[in-house]
Amino acid sequence: MSLLEVTDLRIRYVRQGRLKAALRREPRDFEAVCGVSFQLDPGQTLGLVGESGSGKSTIARTLIGLKKSSGGSIRFDGAEISDASARDWGRLRREMSMMWQDPVGSLSPRLTVKALVTEPLRINGMKASRAEAVRLLSLVGLPPEFANRYPHQLSGGQARRVGVARALALDPKLLIADEPTAGLDMSVQGEVLNLLAEVQARSGVAIVIITHNLNLVRHVTDQMAIMYLGRFVEQGPTEQIFAQPRHPYTKALLEANPEPDPEARQDYVPLSGEVPSPVNRPTGCDFHPRCVHARPDCAARVPDWTEEGARGHRCMYPL
Repeated sequence: MSLLEVTDLRIRYVRQGRLKAALRREPRDFEAVCGVSFQLDPGQTLGLVGESGSGKSTIARTLIGLKKSSGGSIRFDGAEISDASARDWGRLRREMSMMWQDPVGSLSPRLTVKALVTEPLRINGMKASRAEAVRLLSLVGLPPEFANRYPHQLSGGQARRVGVARALALDPKLLIADEPTAGLDMSVQGEVLNLLAEVQARSGVAIVIITHNLNLVRHVTDQMAIMYLGRFVEQGPTEQIFAQPRHPYTKALLEANPEPDPEARQDYVPLSGEVPSPVNRPTGCDFHPRCVHARPDCAARVPDWTEEGARGHRCMYPL
């Protein structure tokens, strides 16, 4: 049985300034996530990829109960949690953890590292001793003396490690990492990724990684899903998608990924235009205004989701 099963998840936002929107005859709310589905087994890693504003972080916030879904189903460890009560979330958050995008900004500047990494234990009425803080710090490769430091005394990589230690304090079954390597230099990125891999191998935790870094996705994820304007446009085993992308948007992202070979040919066609607003979606396929392969009927109807073995895509004319 899958640890996490998301089916036809939909998430809406209510716009600010609703009176002005009404006077301009604009919609009062909009759908930020439009019917996404995926499964994640224990010990697996899923990468969510897409441009800023595609809905990746909105999905993460909904999975841990910080945002209410407007439709669909979220099943965690066999139980439906999309309509969970506050009491239920008190228990669920002992089994789910979040690594936030800003490693320093997510740490309270008034608390020591000891207080930060043992905070989940205190909240849940468990022993939050210095010895436990030292144990958690040792899991992420930090020496005991870091327990007395404050966030402003940490580098970006050290702050990220503290965030990992805090996320692992309750031995969760699911870890959601929002841009876990953002703002870190290459050597520190590798250390953080190796750390997550070691933790997963030791504990069997399932990981959802939200990132723009395609090199990260290729090397650490088992499955990947590419988002565009709130929808999955392609999903499946990571290696299959990298080897043969089926959706034009996926192909454009992979071709734009920096190639370390100076002799490599750079003959790809870059994406033109900007991502449309989810408030005023294009008719038909969301991607057709920017797609070099678009045909007239792409503007007429939304493509259906097409399954192809272990993978799927949303394109009427796949590559």
